[in-house]
Formats: sequence, C-alpha cells, structure tokens
Amino acid sequence: MRAMQLITGMFFVVATAANAEAAQADVARGRPMAGHNPESVAHASKPNIIYILLDDTGFGDLGSFGSEIATPNLDRLAAEGLRYNAFHTRAICSPSRAALLTGRNSHSVGMGNLTNVVTDAPGKRGEISHAAATIAEVLRPAGYSTFAVGKWHLAPMSAAHGANDKSQWPLQRGFDQYFGFIGGMADQFHPELVMDNTLVPAPKSPDYHFTTDMVDRSIGLVQAVKARDPEQPFFLYFAPGATHAPHQAPARFIDRYNAVYAEGWDRIRAKRFARQKQFGLIPKNTRLPPRNSDVKPWDSLSRGEKKVAARLQAAYAGFLEHTDAEIGRLLTFLDRAGLRNDTIIVVMSDNGASPEGEAHGTTNLTFSVANTARATEALDDLVRRLPQVGSDRTYSNYPLGWAMVSNTPFTQYKQSVNEGGLRAPLIVSWPKGIQKKGAVRPQFVDIIDITPTILDVVDVEVPTSFRGVAQQPLEGASIAATFADPAAPEARRAQYFELWGQRAVWHEGWKATALHIAGQPFETDAWALYNQRNDFSASRNVAGRHPQIVAKLKETWLQEAKKYNVLPLDDRGLRDPAFHKALKAPNEYRYFAGTQQIPSDASPRVLNKSFAVTAFVDRKDLNAEGVLIASGDRFGGYVFYVKENRLHFDFNDFGKHLVVTSSAQVPIGQSQLGYRFERTGDFVGRGTLTIDGRSVGSMELKSTPTVSISWSSTDIGLDVGSPVSDAYAEKQAFAFPKEQLKEVVVNTD
Repeated sequence: MRAMQLITGMFFVVATAANAEAAQADVARGRPMAGHNPESVAHASKPNIIYILLDDTGFGDLGSFGSEIATPNLDRLAAEGLRYNAFHTRAICSPSRAALLTGRNSHSVGMGNLTNVVTDAPGKRGEISHAAATIAEVLRPAGYSTFAVGKWHLAPMSAAHGANDKSQWPLQRGFDQYFGFIGGMADQFHPELVMDNTLVPAPKSPDYHFTTDMVDRSIGLVQAVKARDPEQPFFLYFAPGATHAPHQAPARFIDRYNAVYAEGWDRIRAKRFARQKQFGLIPKNTRLPPRNSDVKPWDSLSRGEKKVAARLQAAYAGFLEHTDAEIGRLLTFLDRAGLRNDTIIVVMSDNGASPEGEAHGTTNLTFSVANTARATEALDDLVRRLPQVGSDRTYSNYPLGWAMVSNTPFTQYKQSVNEGGLRAPLIVSWPKGIQKKGAVRPQFVDIIDITPTILDVVDVEVPTSFRGVAQQPLEGASIAATFADPAAPEARRAQYFELWGQRAVWHEGWKATALHIAGQPFETDAWALYNQRNDFSASRNVAGRHPQIVAKLKETWLQEAKKYNVLPLDDRGLRDPAFHKALKAPNEYRYFAGTQQIPSDASPRVLNKSFAVTAFVDRKDLNAEGVLIASGDRFGGYVFYVKENRLHFDFNDFGKHLVVTSSAQVPIGQSQLGYRFERTGDFVGRGTLTIDGRSVGSMELKSTPTVSISWSSTDIGLDVGSPVSDAYAEKQAFAFPKEQLKEVVVNTD
C-alpha cells in the first residue's frame, strides 16, 4: 500500500504540470485559471483543513451518535474532538453543498434546488453565483493548496460533459485539483469519472471501489503538496458517494449485518435512542416520537418483506462501515506523516436519511425515483435479487423504516423541513486546537456556519471583490467560541429553511414548519410549532397554545425569504418535467465514434416520443461488432449494437429488456443501420430495425411511464461503465471498431 501511495503522489505532481496547458486554455476562454493565484500570500503556520461530507447519512447512523454500525474511525474523531447535536443542513444535497462551501444561504447564491432543476428565479439557477466565492477560492490566495475529491453536484447537469462549459466545475471554483464525479450519484463500482477538467477512462479492476480510489487519490494529493513544500497547508474537500444510494460495498462488509437487522427497525430504533441518551448526546428528557405514519410496524411485515428489508439495510450498513474503514486509511496516513495534530477535520452529512427507497425498498433506485406510475418492484423480484444486493448488479436503497431509524430521534426524512430532513451528525476534530475532547455541544449550528468558522480560525478574510466581482457578505457565523466554551452563546438568532414550497424557520429555540402539499395554495398550509429548548426531538406540536409565536415566526420566515432570494415559492419536485429541462432539446443529434459520457440532460430526448437512430458503418469483415450507441446503464436505458453479425436494439425498461433482433445479417462494407420507434400512445409504440432502409425486424413496445429512463450518460461506439445489456457485458465496453463507425445520428419528432 505504501508503494501505491507514493506512486499516486508522484502521479499527481506530473498531472499538475500536464494540466497547465489546459488551465491556460481555460483562461483564454475567459474562465478562471486552475492553480495558485500568482499574488498568493506566503503561508505562515496555518492548520490543514479537511471537510468530510457524507451523503444521506442520518443523525443516528454513526457509532458515536448511537448506531450499531461499526464506524471506529469516525468515532475516534468524535472522541478526539466535539460532537454537535443541533447541526442543521438543507433538506437535499446541492443546496447543502453550496451553503457549506460558500458560507451563505443556498438560495442567496442561486442553489435553492438541485442543479438538475433550473428555473428563472434568482434563487434557483442551478449554479453558485460568482458573487459568492467558495472557501477554496478564498483559501488559495491565502497560501493553501486546495483539493476536491468525490461528489460535486454543483454544476448544471447539462455541463457535466467534458466538451461543455466548465465554469462551475471544481477547478473553476477554486480547487487546484479534482477527482470524482460531477453528478448527484454514482455506481460505486463503475463511476463516470473526471480528473481536473478531463473525463477519464472507466476503471477496469475487478476489485475497484470508488471510495478506495478517493482515499488513494487524497493521500497522493497531500503527499504531492508536502513534497513541494512541507510547510504549505492544504484544504481537502472529501465528499464520498456514501451513503447515497446505490448502497454498494465489498460483500464481507455487508454479510456481517444480515443477522443484525433481522431484529427489525422498531427494536433497532429503540436501541439507538437509548444509546444516544446513555452517551449524553441528547437530553435525558427527549421523547422518541411515534413511528412515522408511512412506516409499518416491523412485526406486521410478511416473512419475505422482513427478509428484503433486513438485507437492504445490511447493504447500507456495510457501505457505511466500508467508508469508515477507508477514511481510517486517510487518518493513518495523516498520523504517519505527522500532519494529524494540526489538521482540522469537520465531518458532517448533507441532509437526513433518504426516503427514496419508499415503503418496501428497491434494487433499482432509478425506477423507484423516476417512474410516474408510482409502481414498485414485486416482492418476489426483490427476494430473487437479494443475493446481488450490494454488488454492481443492483442499485439498492432501503425501505422507509430504516430511513426512520437513521434519523433517530427525529421524524421524517431527506426532502422534508422536519428535523429528519435537516438534522445531521457534526464532528469537529482538531487535536492542537480543541482541548475538551469527546464533549457534546448543544448550540444551534447551521451548515452555513462551518466555513465562516474555519476562516475565523485560520484568520482569513473574505474579499469584498473576487476576480472583479463584488462579493456577497458571509451569511453564516463563526462557532469557534464553542471549541473552548460549552456555554458559548449561539452565533445567530434565526435560520430559515425551504424546499419545494415546504417552509421552516428556527428562531431562538422555537421552530415553526409548514409542510406543503404540491399543487395546493401556499396560503392554506398549516404551520406547526415546537419549543426545542425543552422538546429536542420536535415531537410535540404546540401551535394551538401559542398562536402569537406562530404568527411571529411566519413573519420572520417571510422576512428571511425576501432577504435571501427564496421567493417566489415553487413546489415543483423530482418528478416534475422541469427536472429534465435544463437544456432546450434539439431535434437532431450527430455523433462520432469515441464520444463518451454525454450527461443525461444533454443526451437525445427519446422518452415517450417517436425517434430514429441511424448508424453509418463500413464493416471490414464479419468480426466487426460492438455498440453503436448506448444510453444509460444496467438499471435503465437503451443500446443499439451489432453482435454475431446481427443488429440488435435493446430498450432496458428498468431491468426488463425489450429486444428486437434483425432477421438478416449486417453486410460487409458500407451500410446504414437504423432503428425507428413510432409512438402510438403514452409510452407505447412499435420499434423497427432497418438495414439500408429495408425492414429486418420489429416489435410492439410498452414501457414504464417515467420522467427519465436513466441518469447515466450516453456513449457512442462503446458502452462505458455499467452496461445497458448483459448480452455483451463480458466484453466490457464492447467497442465497435472506431474507424469503421463513421457517424451516429439521432432524430426526434
């Protein structure tokens, strides 16, 4: 392993030089240059900084926050530092990430929704305003090397392809180097990866896992900067895909939890709650709220339902434990390199646990989230797939009951402005700077407070102007006083929350919420009220007893909303067509062989409409075969390919393969290979294969109503990563000879 780390470190030194030309090209195109500002000040004994941002990890998921899941390395950070039990995020990932990296409210910087949802409202533009410099942009002129590794999800999804505008990619937002995936989730065994500003080939190792790769790269990055200048501090933004679905990890991490979760979510939740009190994490008078209304009692489930639920949760637990083990390798490196003592490590999650597995769980999250028929996988199908859960054959997420457990002791989930959507674990570890180790801090903390705190500690001010753009002031406040003083006053008096028309506001210990139902008038929403000074879990609605406080908090919310670009309210969510309209779709798409990783938002819009695919080929012999165009992955999409001298079109309807195969062989020499789908009804039509205009096969197709068949990318002349079809999976990318594929054209009606 030591040899691997040294090699990785040397690689990144070389990569830095190799990227210089690309960086200069960015400047020529009017984009900020990657690398250090030539006016950077000399660094003077400043601490290193690491943000570890977990994904969809609930308040009660870490061992030090009451969980039975083994997280010894994150627990070590808690034991050496501080835990905060009133840390708040946004209810979904992109807004949380924007708030964290800028120290400002998500709507205020243009990221009030996912990057996939772009509207005309100033608070929901799908990208971070250049008037809000990121912490990387602020730290780099102060002498820091800045690295981002992992999930980004802060660029419009139409810009996730290497040929598009990169103004919101990590290197253009202050990071010297980047390695990870630009979108919102990734197959951990077959991720679509970017290094700096460049797409990189898919990993081919049979033992590959993205989190392991992240740690190897992170160690290499730190080694490289310390080799150049041992005194230079670094900022590492470490954002794993874990524990967002798909829950994928080596089988040995998953299998050990099978028996644990046979006990069921009601008993596991009660045990976590008891440990939270025992640890002093939550007040002794905290009430465990009743089971969420959309969760059945465990004992009422059938044997098959219990078996499925237990295995899906085992995959989640194994994924988290594996992530912790990999983070442990990073900590071991810091210890061995003598860097740990003066490195501030902030561990947090971007929101509460996910409800996207719905009532029964799923082995195909794309299907669960995207299908508008609100269909669920049949129990028999789920049971049949259980041996594959956690592998690259499934894209699994647990049932709602386990999301409820993750969020113990709170109600609801990610996407909600109730506590279960907003409360997350927070650990701050800094051996040199925090003396009271292992303590719990009760102060209200919001995710916008993290970066102001770090800038306060390292004595770096936010500029009033950055690259010629006047800067918004920070909207968070430093909580550095809490490092030494357990009774330090709360840094701010109020904080608003909003997602898809749901509203909430915290003000001096009181919290009011309006849980909006999409399509209903906002003015008819009922507000609940909680006194969190004596009701930690927000389990007692006292709105009826304090109407004057409700009225005051509603007005506070409105004033904050006006101040921070929250208005106008918009209740469009994940399944609204707006989620897939970041680009105006053309009627014709022309591609050449070798084009890879065209993001879903920029891929041909063929769903529920008539379309035609034409591939112009010049086969030299009968061995010329492979993929002509592939869009999606194993969990949904379509692929047009030649195999064994036959032409095939496979529409992968979330794992149900609708395949038409030609009755005639594909000829040697030049030919036009076609597929035409004629829509005859809603998600119904007839698909026809053609060779040089002659019909060679057809079939009727009826597919699942959905807003998207896949959020994975499109490849031309090969199928990168997770294959759309198992018919050629053993051939890996199954590339058609590049020089024999002249062009692929997709036309839509």
